[in-house]
Amino acid sequence: MSEDNEFSVFISPEQQRALIMSIFSAYYHPQADKEIIFDTNRLWCSELPLILELFPEAKVICCVRNIAWIMDSIELLIRCNTFEVSRLFDNPAERATVYSRTEALSQGSRLVGYAYNALKEAFYSEQSASLLLVDYDLLTKGPDKTMSLICQFLGEEPFEHDFNHVEYQEPEFDNKLRTEGLHEVRSQVEFKPRKTILPPDLFERFDDLSFWNEPTHSCASAIVAKAK
Repeated sequence: MSEDNEFSVFISPEQQRALIMSIFSAYYHPQADKEIIFDTNRLWCSELPLILELFPEAKVICCVRNIAWIMDSIELLIRCNTFEVSRLFDNPAERATVYSRTEALSQGSRLVGYAYNALKEAFYSEQSASLLLVDYDLLTKGPDKTMSLICQFLGEEPFEHDFNHVEYQEPEFDNKLRTEGLHEVRSQVEFKPRKTILPPDLFERFDDLSFWNEPTHSCASAIVAKAK
């Protein structure tokens, strides 16, 4: 339907809307009887104007974390899979050292850099009122209270969760990336402090990127720690 296709001139805006809506209807058909559907994708923040054009009541929830610790967690995972050549990186030069790996991941079109830029775009956009940011550390330290606030943002009644028996993993997806455990979560929601495995200069480089902790003119809601 884009201008890259010469036939796009024959597709009206009304047809474009109908076609996109039909994709959503077909994809979510197995959940057609559900009142609320949660879906996860790093693309959502970059598509916020389109989402709200199609579904004005839609909301986007983003779990945020200090970028230095995100890089640390990915690096730890890479080292745990030392016999695998992770497909998170495109070539041997990117995989070479912790410096080249974090540099690759932070690029604007890659795993961390893309998600970060998309979130920043949504956070400062005119659609930001539909956005909720949830701090990862606060979620792990106080999951019950955090989930209650999330329900409040969604306009839904809170309900009891079992934070000691959480189950989620996507082994097939992770195996295709040759990065075992990428989507595996621990069964107990808890905060586990540890020392970083990143070199000090590298940690410092990413440590100051948490823009969501600073006062802004954004209309987004946020469950985050106050800036020091």
